[in-house]
Amino acid sequence: MFLHNRIISFICLVIAVLAFCNSADIAEAKKNVNLLLIDSQDSEPYKTIRGVMLKELASLGYAEGKNLTIKYWSVGNREGRAKRVWLEEKDKHYDAVYTSGTMATFGFSKYALGQTNFKVVFAAPTDPVGLGVIDNFQSQPKSNFTGICYPVKVQKRLRFIRKIMPDLKKIGVIYADMPQSKSYNKWLREALETDEFKDIEILFREVPFVASEMGHKRMAMLAEKHVKELDSQVDIFMSASDQLGTQRPYAEIVYRIASKPLLGIGRKDVMDNWGATFSIYPSLEQIAQRAAYMLKEIFEGRPVKDIIPEWPDFGVAFDMNKAKKFGISIPDDLLKAAGNDIIRQ
Repeated sequence: MFLHNRIISFICLVIAVLAFCNSADIAEAKKNVNLLLIDSQDSEPYKTIRGVMLKELASLGYAEGKNLTIKYWSVGNREGRAKRVWLEEKDKHYDAVYTSGTMATFGFSKYALGQTNFKVVFAAPTDPVGLGVIDNFQSQPKSNFTGICYPVKVQKRLRFIRKIMPDLKKIGVIYADMPQSKSYNKWLREALETDEFKDIEILFREVPFVASEMGHKRMAMLAEKHVKELDSQVDIFMSASDQLGTQRPYAEIVYRIASKPLLGIGRKDVMDNWGATFSIYPSLEQIAQRAAYMLKEIFEGRPVKDIIPEWPDFGVAFDMNKAKKFGISIPDDLLKAAGNDIIRQ
């Protein structure tokens, strides 16, 4: 009996020691990780995604100023600035790299794709497949990039508009000359060739891309003439999936000038009263949270190839005052889906 108790005590001691060592290993794994963070622009939606991502990382055990060191860059929507980032950072050690948006992801990929010492998680590029950093969203990444993209699929946006405006015939899309616009517009054109949407016409207008932190303001000013031109020809304007469409100045101009509603591309287009009447938008919180979780996985040794890229969830938002102004009735099921994302007064 005495020997039996001694054996049990010894086993318990071994288990306790192993548990302690394992805890120590975990604690050690959560210390002194280095993150290279590259935003396309120091503005929306990247600021919101970045903030939520860092908050989520902290909740997962990696807090800036404690055990997380961050080197931050914004490329100011200049693809070429990524070369400067690469030249300054390529010989340094980072446990992971975070690229936010199309320009940051594409620019950095020109130098880092295939460089397996750089483990990259992208957040919110429009078309990472088109950029060549992944092959699809169903299988393992082909190289050292994975992450979560930005847009709501075009078919969902078109169905959303049609449900609200069943007699819809023409949509106005004003976009900037940017890679993400070209991808999204290609998807739109392909959708219009299907039986489901063949009765819809989209009138596209392009403005030059202005590459700077404040370039979206200049692009919105350039878009003004197209808003005036298209207003009498379309039933609705739809924000593009680019740096023109995701910023406040464009939505404000459309609302100020046009007699037709605007379908925004983000939640703030409606809920921060930028000017959109309604929006079907990607969840920035979910994009950020999933990116944070992927970074955590990489910090803790999981290979990039084991992390499958993802599409984000989406939500809907409505400004009932603007809907009334434009004579639009919102279906009850969509109002229910919006939850609290409704402006009523």
